[in-house]
Amino acid sequence: MTEAAELPPAPEQARDVFGERFADAVRYAELLAEAGVQRGLIGPREVPRLWERHLLNCAVLSEVVPEGVTVCDVGSGAGLPGIPLALVRDDLKITLLEPLLRRTNFLTEVVELLGLDHVTVVRGRAEEVLGKLPPVHVVTARAVAPLDRLATWGIPLLRPYGEMLALKGDTAEQELKSAATALSKLGAVETSILHVGEGVVQPLSTVVRVEVGESPGGVRFAAKRAKAARTGRARRRR
Repeated sequence: MTEAAELPPAPEQARDVFGERFADAVRYAELLAEAGVQRGLIGPREVPRLWERHLLNCAVLSEVVPEGVTVCDVGSGAGLPGIPLALVRDDLKITLLEPLLRRTNFLTEVVELLGLDHVTVVRGRAEEVLGKLPPVHVVTARAVAPLDRLATWGIPLLRPYGEMLALKGDTAEQELKSAATALSKLGAVETSILHVGEGVVQPLSTVVRVEVGESPGGVRFAAKRAKAARTGRARRRR
């Protein structure tokens, strides 16, 4: 059996980024390096670069998330970017949405251990919770799916005039071009590519921002949302 890689000390930038929550960030990194690897949530080769490639790369997303909004982290996995975002932004109400039980179990343990009272873990797929979860201001995602497919899951969860923020790599520009038609049909009114994390991560984190108009998801999803909401109200009256 290959010996587990050792988690390196937190870089100095992490103290600045996480501030009062620095100790919690360290504990989260330790959980990823231990239980996260043991449960197959993160590869052992990622442990030496957990801070730069994962925690800090995700935490700097906070630079472009508005104050005091609701956020749904779609396909949250091991909690990236949702948990680093929660550690630096206690003004946000964050839902970690993940379909796999072993991952939601891990997320629930982390949220409870770190005392993240502004974070809720929900097990399910985006298309399954449509109309059941309140629409959010911001949808986040990282390494979930190509942009066109991700948009079909994430955009319908938004409130009117909300935005999806997807952490992407070198393919961001190409994915955005390829997804242009699909995004338009889903109600997107503006798209952009942002680079965040100046002085914290190198290379900078790349974020694809998709802003929607008054009908996130388009007409088809508006009807589906309304139907799900009516069904939910009927069940509550029983």
